[in-house]
Amino acid sequence: MSALTTTADGFTLRGEPFRIISGALHYFRVHPGQWADRLRKARLMGLNTVETYVPWNLHQPAPGTLDLEGLLDLPRYLRLAQEEGLHVLLRPGPYICAEWDGGGLPAWLTSDRDIRLRSSDPRFTDAIDGYFDLLLPELAPFMAAAGGPVIAVQVENEYGAYGNDAAYLKHLEQGLRRRGVEELLFTCDQADPAHLEAGSIPGVLATGTFGGKIGQSLERLRAHQPQGPLMCTEFWIGWFDHWGEPHHVRSADDAAASLETLLAAGASVNIYMFHGGTNFAFTNGANHDHAYSPVVTSYDYDAPLAESGDPSPKYHAFREVIARHAPVPDEPVPAPSPKLPPTTVTLDRRTPLLDRAGELGVPVHSREPLTMEAMGLRAGFVLYRTTLPTAGDGVLHFTHGVGDRAQVFVDGAPAGVLEHEHHQESLTVRAPRAGARLDVLVENMGGVNYGPRIGDDKGLLGPVSFDGVVLREWDAHPLALNDLAPLADATPDATRAGPAFHHGTFHVDTPADTFLALPGWTKGQAWINGFNLGRYWNRGPQRTLYVPAPALRAGANELVLLELDATVTSRALLTDTPDLGVEKI
Repeated sequence: MSALTTTADGFTLRGEPFRIISGALHYFRVHPGQWADRLRKARLMGLNTVETYVPWNLHQPAPGTLDLEGLLDLPRYLRLAQEEGLHVLLRPGPYICAEWDGGGLPAWLTSDRDIRLRSSDPRFTDAIDGYFDLLLPELAPFMAAAGGPVIAVQVENEYGAYGNDAAYLKHLEQGLRRRGVEELLFTCDQADPAHLEAGSIPGVLATGTFGGKIGQSLERLRAHQPQGPLMCTEFWIGWFDHWGEPHHVRSADDAAASLETLLAAGASVNIYMFHGGTNFAFTNGANHDHAYSPVVTSYDYDAPLAESGDPSPKYHAFREVIARHAPVPDEPVPAPSPKLPPTTVTLDRRTPLLDRAGELGVPVHSREPLTMEAMGLRAGFVLYRTTLPTAGDGVLHFTHGVGDRAQVFVDGAPAGVLEHEHHQESLTVRAPRAGARLDVLVENMGGVNYGPRIGDDKGLLGPVSFDGVVLREWDAHPLALNDLAPLADATPDATRAGPAFHHGTFHVDTPADTFLALPGWTKGQAWINGFNLGRYWNRGPQRTLYVPAPALRAGANELVLLELDATVTSRALLTDTPDLGVEKI
């Protein structure tokens, strides 16, 4: 029996009136060494609940597998939440959106173009069933029915904005129940009558997602669902950023005023986000409206708890609002975390990528270029290699373009860049000789996470021709870059152009949070002690990468940058202040 139940206008928890005051805190966007800290700060702001999505694509990298290690140790996260006295809203998808790579749907599934995603297509529901068969037994001890912290579970996610397959939603509802989930089930949709209608399930609590127009949104929710709790499952208090845009913020006063209106109406709330965290490694998503737009590495979201875990003005403002409607712990607000003293890192060793790609990924030979998905690569890069048939100038044409950014080299010399977001498919190159080597380094910048283009292919998307002659016989090197051990023999090299791994060491007395600033560097990926911090790009808005203290160690530390273009310096800076770019209010 569910511990959390509904009344005509609210919730009861184990028979007592209860209002959900929750905040989103995605375990997979926070270093595991900092989960306890972030959960404590959630409680101290006055939250009684935290919410998290569950990213299918990371937990199940291949059919029949389940990864619950490290950053994906969801059972440990749930245990820590319970130890902190917090309840949990669990949102297992299968689709999560979340500005997350592919909306959380695994590439091994979305690469099958015959499958109708997010539908009652048996090929899709069979895959979900296989995943839930492995995941849900692991989570059973953490359900409220077993004395755990999970008091409610979401079915799908904003489905009304995507489809209207009632049989699909029913399959998910019944599948959760069959696997022992007794807790309250809920759906969430944008507060639009059509979305609420298409995304709801009879007998399942419908909730809304909105950041403003509180009164109107609650009225629409009540019109759709005449009885039951009013709940905003995503109360948007900030926003996310794309590369090349300003940094989005929302004033603390404005967000707090909307929170006051929401709570004064008697509604329950989940603040999205309480703490945004970081899209570490290759996990960011992308949007595709008129053009492809990838999301940046930081998922700070202008949240009450900043990316580095420091309380922001919004934290203090929200705490004051919550205190007018619910008990808030009589404990001091946490102070900002210690920061590493400013440190300069000299990157004095270099490993050229084009020369060493064979050591980082087993080459795949094909007559025509294969997509990343066809090679079983979820994220990262592919280096495609073939030869040009003739000498001289010619137009290199990529049928159907590239996904998502391609750097072209002829006999190792840079020849141009093509970007998906600019719909580029051709460029003029010069072949110094017949048989010149053509290298095309393609970066997957993040899978679309919203709308009909989820699962779009990455890599080279069709045949490639040079002056009308189709190029055949390709060697492709998939570069997941999960292990940089083959590059341990990097040597001193003053060259600063061309894709290469740049290595440097620095000393730390006491590990503490810091921010990696890269003035003079262009675009690439950064690792500290093998921990993938994410992408950097001088396009902005983001100018620093967050470095969590647990990624550092006392003594010697190693910084590795994969610089894709060129740098004018051999130095990087560790600073005590984040720079997420010029703000757009």
